Amino acid sequence: MPHFFFSTTRPSLSKWRDYTLAQAASFVAKNGTVIVCAVSQPYLPFLNNWLISISRQKHQDKVLVIAEDYATLYKVNERWPGHAVLVPPAPDAQTAHKFGSQESNNWRLLKLANPFVSQPFLRPIVILKEFHVVQYETTSHPNLHIPQDRIIPAIFFPKGFPVILIGFNVQGFFNFTSRRPRHLLHILELGYNVMYNDVDMVWLGDPFSYLQGNHDVYFTDDMAAVKPLNHSHDLPPPGKKGRTYICSCMVFLRPTTGGKLIMKKWIEELQAQPWSKAKKSNDQPAFNWALNRTAGAVDLYLLPQAAFPSGGLYFKNQTWVQETKGMHVIIHNNYITGFEKKIKRFREFDLWLVDDHSPESPLGRL
Repeated sequence: MPHFFFSTTRPSLSKWRDYTLAQAASFVAKNGTVIVCAVSQPYLPFLNNWLISISRQKHQDKVLVIAEDYATLYKVNERWPGHAVLVPPAPDAQTAHKFGSQESNNWRLLKLANPFVSQPFLRPIVILKEFHVVQYETTSHPNLHIPQDRIIPAIFFPKGFPVILIGFNVQGFFNFTSRRPRHLLHILELGYNVMYNDVDMVWLGDPFSYLQGNHDVYFTDDMAAVKPLNHSHDLPPPGKKGRTYICSCMVFLRPTTGGKLIMKKWIEELQAQPWSKAKKSNDQPAFNWALNRTAGAVDLYLLPQAAFPSGGLYFKNQTWVQETKGMHVIIHNNYITGFEKKIKRFREFDLWLVDDHSPESPLGRL
């Protein structure tokens, strides 16, 4: 890794803009493994809560924070140098401020070109006197799998500026939701094992002792229905929607052909999903389709429910919690939405650690 990242001769935090995912993974990896999360600035308290719980299990040194904004990149690396990286482009603020299963309206700029060059798959729909093309509407093109009614956002060029926008909607949410599997795939291709967590999780034990065998992909069930303690570790049968309900927020992958195949298929499934303002989409169904459609080619392993319960089970079935006391390893605060609601529920279950235990986090009190 370049020496300047940790040198005192460059006081500006902006140096971290040049820090790459490959450099960051190399720096944090321990025993060939990286623990990854993706965080934007409003969720730094959740990051700190999660880090406290990981520190108690002595695994904090292998954590890599994928920052979804520059404020997070700078804050984490100021307190904990080398443990945060931003893979450009940074998502817009509204999009980044969500847990897992995110969605977006991002657009991709492909190139600028002379406005008089014919572009068969684009046509101007608004032209103003003081500006060149304001908007372009996509038309059919054999290499672009885009609905014809997609509108590219307004881009204004001063009159006389000889360019127009040559670009297209990459199916709305796809640019952002596909960031997670693309980051994970990159880390796998660098040769590391990788564990992904959403930061609305708390570790009560060491999950690595549950990663038995040499399977390609390890995951948890997102259902609240109680399973037998000795349940199968195979991929569960599909539900009513024709697919499984596996959680995409806690995944462990090995850098095998199978592990990489799952990530590639996840990206493909995201790209194929329809999106519109009326019908939002997220990344968890696509992850499940990827698992279902590659099950015969990939070695999959369902982690034990008693150790990795969904929030719908842990927070809503206290009889089960008492029956499985001492077995819980990672608690996921899902089945609830909203920043304050998640904090309130964590506090009610004595899982909000930042109030009294911030010194245990590598970031300290934020």
